[in-house]
Amino acid sequence: MKPHEEADKLQNQFFSPLKDKESMERKTFVVDTNVLLHDPEAISQFKDSSVVIPIAVLEELDGLKRLSDDLGKNARQVLRYVDGLKLRKSGGLSKGVKIDHGIVVRTFVDTKPPKSPFPFPLDRTANKILFCAFKLAEQGEHVVIVSKDFVMRVKAESIGIEAEDYVSVKASYDKLYKGYRKLDAPKSEIDRFYKDGFLETEVRDFLPNEYCLLSSKEQSSAVCKYNLKSQKLEPLLKISRDIWGILPLNVEQKCAMDLLLRDDIKLVTLVGPAGTGKTLMALAAALRKVFDEGTYTRILVSRPIVPLGKDIGFLPGTKEEKLYHWMQPIYDNLEFLCQSTGGQPTGEETQKWIMESKKIEMEAVTYIRGRTLPKMFIIIDEAQNLTPHEVKTIISRAGQGTKVVLTGDPTQIDNPYLDKDSNGLTYTVGKFQKHPIFGHMFLERTERSELAALAADAM
Repeated sequence: MKPHEEADKLQNQFFSPLKDKESMERKTFVVDTNVLLHDPEAISQFKDSSVVIPIAVLEELDGLKRLSDDLGKNARQVLRYVDGLKLRKSGGLSKGVKIDHGIVVRTFVDTKPPKSPFPFPLDRTANKILFCAFKLAEQGEHVVIVSKDFVMRVKAESIGIEAEDYVSVKASYDKLYKGYRKLDAPKSEIDRFYKDGFLETEVRDFLPNEYCLLSSKEQSSAVCKYNLKSQKLEPLLKISRDIWGILPLNVEQKCAMDLLLRDDIKLVTLVGPAGTGKTLMALAAALRKVFDEGTYTRILVSRPIVPLGKDIGFLPGTKEEKLYHWMQPIYDNLEFLCQSTGGQPTGEETQKWIMESKKIEMEAVTYIRGRTLPKMFIIIDEAQNLTPHEVKTIISRAGQGTKVVLTGDPTQIDNPYLDKDSNGLTYTVGKFQKHPIFGHMFLERTERSELAALAADAM
């Protein structure tokens, strides 16, 4: 028996009244709770379709609305939206409310026994959502369950119901823009670049602020940056001295540091495995721009509160004392920079002076929402653990004269509902790569230590 024939047999086993799928032009999407928590505006993405919100989903959202974190905020936003739909002239939510783009939103609850046996007990929310889809399918609707939960999708398909991941906001990590390229060039052109300070290029597919390594057969090379306005290759900024005790160790780091030090580039993303220097360079550039040059008034460093492995539970103390443990990697980098530039074995005096200046602020991502942040150097570390919606919220906080730097590794994600394609960091690169105020660098070479480099490559 062919695979599609087996699927048809399984489907008929559970609900024979289904009509031929090809005759059903309009789909009915049953959304799981995790989809609405992931993107509170997800309902508006299902154009020319019916969107069903099971009562079990609303109950689960109601139980989460009192939380003070992003889950609570998103739950409240969805509940307010659903409540607002009642104000529209219609037959009510149970019969369906028409919104933009041909979408009809309705709630659904049905406790009557199905015509065919339902294989899962109704003792948990996930199974109640499956039961809702099961009943709608019995009524002849073309039902698709949308869930971020892999197990939910498997269970749905096991009873003959289509299931999809929510992927409306997504960019391919495997095809991610690298931020630089390597080109072969005659030695004469490289010499002319050093002489004139620029080089005209016939390559027309450069993206704004893309970097290029020119190399010749005679072992001559040059690192260039593409200028969109002049459409020429230009040299990197000259670094007259070390930047808070550090200097770039490879071509990728040179390009990344150039992006960080350019004030006309307002958004920078640094992607790469552990030990490539993403956070250290971002913090060093921020210290240079705030304390040495005064370009920005303050540094704001933040990272999502997502634990690695099993959480240790609540931490005692004030907000600052709680944040200290989550921000420990930042403090470690700051201590290293203070040791490198302070002329002292520990760098304690330099670090104390920095913290007492009130020009550096550590904050959880949750508390950035609602603020306006002008003339600041903002670093968002571990940005791969943020959703595209959360990254949008952070970037939209940037006031006049502010620079935002996102760092992270999309292959190391701790958020259970994100992957290397759907996280906010990858999505930002895909959406901003053609804009002249954006710059990106993919760092591949680990410089932390020989052991760290081996771990990144072998594990």
